[in-house]
Amino acid sequence: MVYCQKTIGKLHNKINYTMYNNNEITKRIKYIIGEMRLTQNEFAQRIGVDASNLSKYLNGRLAINESLINRIVVSMGLSKKWLETGDDLPYAKPLPVMPDDTLFDGRISCEAASTGTPVYDIDVTAGVMPRDRMFTAENIIGYIDLPNMSGRCRIVKVSGDSMSPVIRSGDMLAVRELSNTQHIFWGQIYVVLLDDYCMVKYIRRHTDPQKVILRSENPQYDDMEIVRNDIRELMFVQNIIHIDTRM
Repeated sequence: MVYCQKTIGKLHNKINYTMYNNNEITKRIKYIIGEMRLTQNEFAQRIGVDASNLSKYLNGRLAINESLINRIVVSMGLSKKWLETGDDLPYAKPLPVMPDDTLFDGRISCEAASTGTPVYDIDVTAGVMPRDRMFTAENIIGYIDLPNMSGRCRIVKVSGDSMSPVIRSGDMLAVRELSNTQHIFWGQIYVVLLDDYCMVKYIRRHTDPQKVILRSENPQYDDMEIVRNDIRELMFVQNIIHIDTRM
């Protein structure tokens, strides 16, 4: 049987489309949309796809293709391996950290009309504050407008050296609240709220599925084992903002 070049091209594209498990990928896309608390229209805008076409992808009316995969991976900072197969971590790439030659100089916009990410006068490692008292309007001290920062993030302060040198005392964290504390991206950094403590740690898998391991970057700090149900709130550390105190 002889195929013309155009037919071969169509067959090649068809093979590319069917190499993906569309149902599983759409589940992972919907999971990310839910975790980021975005609408489908907002997500479509973030990845540069027509909202009606995104709806067709998610409803199975359009086949998932590599172009869509790449758009999501680049725009959302996801692991391509995780999005395609479910293996690896969703955010397997290193957290975006501002390079040393462009450290934030500590100047925060306080204009009421600012549309940047809100900065809260909260140190998430100093004492324990109930969630409903953390992110209130009176705690906002300004806004920071940085590219590629999720609109669902909130910026808070952090102190201590347990996560040094990845996170230094005095740095700011752009955190994103998670709706379900049972959904954990293993090996990533979180703000963990317990009844008596609030910490910034890596969360590692425990051999006992009812527990997790909290790990510091600083080797002088030992691992902590806690029961998963003791976690009251989880906030995913989306960005680390190093503060230049020399200004």
